[in-house]
Amino acid sequence: MDTPVTDGYRNLEERKLKEIEHSRVRRGILRGYERISDTNPHEQAEKLKQFIRDEEAFKHHFSNTKFYSVAVRSEEHYQAWLRRRCPGAKALDYCCGNGENAIFMAKCGADVIGIDISPEGVENARLNAIEEGVDPTCKFEVMDGEAMTIADNTFDIIIAYGVLHHLDFDNAMSELSRVLKPDGEIIAIESLRHNPIFHLYRKMTMHLRTRWEFEHILTVDHLNWARKYFAHVDARFFHLTVLAAVVFRKTSIFRGLRRFLDSIDERLLRHQTIGRYAWMMVFTLGGPRKRALP
Repeated sequence: MDTPVTDGYRNLEERKLKEIEHSRVRRGILRGYERISDTNPHEQAEKLKQFIRDEEAFKHHFSNTKFYSVAVRSEEHYQAWLRRRCPGAKALDYCCGNGENAIFMAKCGADVIGIDISPEGVENARLNAIEEGVDPTCKFEVMDGEAMTIADNTFDIIIAYGVLHHLDFDNAMSELSRVLKPDGEIIAIESLRHNPIFHLYRKMTMHLRTRWEFEHILTVDHLNWARKYFAHVDARFFHLTVLAAVVFRKTSIFRGLRRFLDSIDERLLRHQTIGRYAWMMVFTLGGPRKRALP
């Protein structure tokens, strides 16, 4: 492994060093907006080429971004949740990556800090915030999400997008409940492991993720696990049949087909029995327990 053993890394576990190295490779290839980097041309990020530093490496290391072309419903859901809560709020983008969610919250009126264990991610996030003109209210720090150097009861809202499966779940829940205000709320967006087809794809594309990440994709059982740390836990499920539209993402029929399949998923995934086989789960956490239940 090429990760230097600096003072900041000296006592980190091997899994975290591997996470830093994996992130270093990815953040060196793409500076941001990966969820809208391989979709219908009308929906791609503006000036996309300036964010992709190596197009050939991007094709190899970000081949799964095409699936986010059908993630509109979950994006709309959590962004609407944030818009209602951001004005005047103190917010955390937990394990922020390239900072897109922190920037979104700042634009919605929040005072935001984003933290990530990856120095490259934090630097990308800072550059992106400056370019978006929100850097006065959107700051970023290199920090371990399982051992945050942030005071108790700091945040009104927290977003954790696709990060909990990178972490030790108990450690993450404990830290999130600690830094959340008693009346604060968290929204988390995570992939699910129940669908055998989706999980087979992950197994066949191991270069896209670390071994820890693959082995710790969330299940619906994590909702009960989270209740040790939070009194209020609520989940919705997104994206099943709509994944069939991915192959049409560059065509004129894509958006119409996506809307049609989204309408099917909306009815199909209302209950956990089928919802567990969806691609994503969006869940909210509230009522932080400052002492976890046994």
